[in-house]
Amino acid sequence: MFDVTTIRKDFPILSRKVNGRPLVYLDNAATSQKPQQVIDCIVDYYSNYNANIHRGVHALSQEATDVYEASRKKIQTHFGIAKTHEVIFTSGTTHGINIIANGFASILSAGDEIIVSQLEHHSNIVPWQMLCKITGAILRVIPMNQEGGLDMDAYQELLSSKTKLVFVNHISNTLGTINPIEFMTQKAHQVGAAILIDGAQSCSHIKPDLGALDCDFYVTSAHKMCGPTGVGMLYGKEAWLEKLPPYQGGGEMIDQVTFEQTTYAGLPHKFEAGTPNVCGGIAFGAAIDYLNAIGFDAIAKHEEALLDYATKKLLAIDGLKIYGTTKEKTSVISFNIEGIHPYDIGTIVDKLGIAVRTGQHCTQPIMDFFNISGTVRASFAFYNTTEEIDIFVAAVEKAKMMLS
Repeated sequence: MFDVTTIRKDFPILSRKVNGRPLVYLDNAATSQKPQQVIDCIVDYYSNYNANIHRGVHALSQEATDVYEASRKKIQTHFGIAKTHEVIFTSGTTHGINIIANGFASILSAGDEIIVSQLEHHSNIVPWQMLCKITGAILRVIPMNQEGGLDMDAYQELLSSKTKLVFVNHISNTLGTINPIEFMTQKAHQVGAAILIDGAQSCSHIKPDLGALDCDFYVTSAHKMCGPTGVGMLYGKEAWLEKLPPYQGGGEMIDQVTFEQTTYAGLPHKFEAGTPNVCGGIAFGAAIDYLNAIGFDAIAKHEEALLDYATKKLLAIDGLKIYGTTKEKTSVISFNIEGIHPYDIGTIVDKLGIAVRTGQHCTQPIMDFFNISGTVRASFAFYNTTEEIDIFVAAVEKAKMMLS
């Protein structure tokens, strides 16, 4: 039985005050809050078995190694990944993207094409621009429409024998749009292209089955799904990970080292140079356990209700426009009020204890498409309530009155 009141008790930060008022945290697309169960996991590691892993015969090292690798196994199971060594620990989504971009630098030639979408985060644009500059490959862009969805007809027209890699986010961090990644994966494979999915915004809302999806790469970050910052996951099909060169050199990723030649370790260690974020990796597994205990069907149902409720309440405000109105979307609302700068709204609601995000949200191409400087973005999680939405809407109305 989903009980949001009970769930909120797991999150210590939700009981604090900001500017003398109870915190209303609606910036979940930037990072989620952490339950006590994850916090306790972090404290337990540093209090009881802190050690470097994979390298020691002493008890602490072996214990830390076992728990760290058990977390990798949890990630594999959660995401429906065929093999444990197809799970690469990273520092986050951006790190995973750059691993693949670096690897494709040895594969692409001048005239090859990479396809990205107009909905991408800057982290999903800049690495590919850098790659094209190095290799002479050409960047193609899937256009968006006024509802905030992608033009699938245009996507199919862009695909050709020149296409080597397609990159698209699972869910837009700015608009909440859920992209048709199953269809996009199938079409990419029909022309022999690989596809990489950015799951940073999806994995707190959806439990993707990567085996069924059949994508070649998938990246995400723990901190968006109740885990710690500084750790994430790159999934890659074994054949691709074997083909791509290492991203970094150092300890752990080697097999044999001489001054004449170095050979590399097998997967996953080939892509995990240096001392990893051991505690982060372990806590990532704890966060997955926590979310699965609640259940993603229950999470989705609650968040859908929050999205519907907030959308109706906000649209009742004169002059308010929501950007991102596709039928398939998750619990993110980006909006503006005519004649008022989003930063000013964000500043006033902050004084009332409400955390939202304002600006371009690292998606300038989306803002350019709508010919706006930025938006106010409210993003909801399973621990938010309709009462919090009422407080937020009242704060927006107050901001409008003060700024008009």
